[in-house]
Amino acid sequence: MTTKYDKGYRSVYSLTAHIILVTKYRKKVINRAIHDRLSTIFDETCLKWETSLLEFTGEQDHVHLLIRYHPQVQLSKFIANLKTVSSRLIRKEFEDYLSQIYYKPVFWTGSYFVASCGGVTIEQLKNYVGQQETQK
Repeated sequence: MTTKYDKGYRSVYSLTAHIILVTKYRKKVINRAIHDRLSTIFDETCLKWETSLLEFTGEQDHVHLLIRYHPQVQLSKFIANLKTVSSRLIRKEFEDYLSQIYYKPVFWTGSYFVASCGGVTIEQLKNYVGQQETQK
């Protein structure tokens, strides 16, 4: 097994994280259109943070992201930005649909899950994330 390492100015690293975001009240609101839009939003946000979205999938009430990032990225700030940007855009673009479910302007819960991926290979994690149900 060979590990791909990234190189910085004074560092060599391989950092990956598995992130799970859950919808507010665990409502099953993520349909195919929202899932596809979230994929685009997360990919664009990752580019701005100089991170890579390796894998993205989700179910009706949560999403999984597998990202590769550099040591300067503060994961808590990065995740907060992912949630803020995606929530704002999804609520704006799918306002009619979401207003039937949420009476307040919300989308994600206030919490999240994040785990470093040092204990498993990227391929194992990609397989796990890929096996999660995706909206049809």
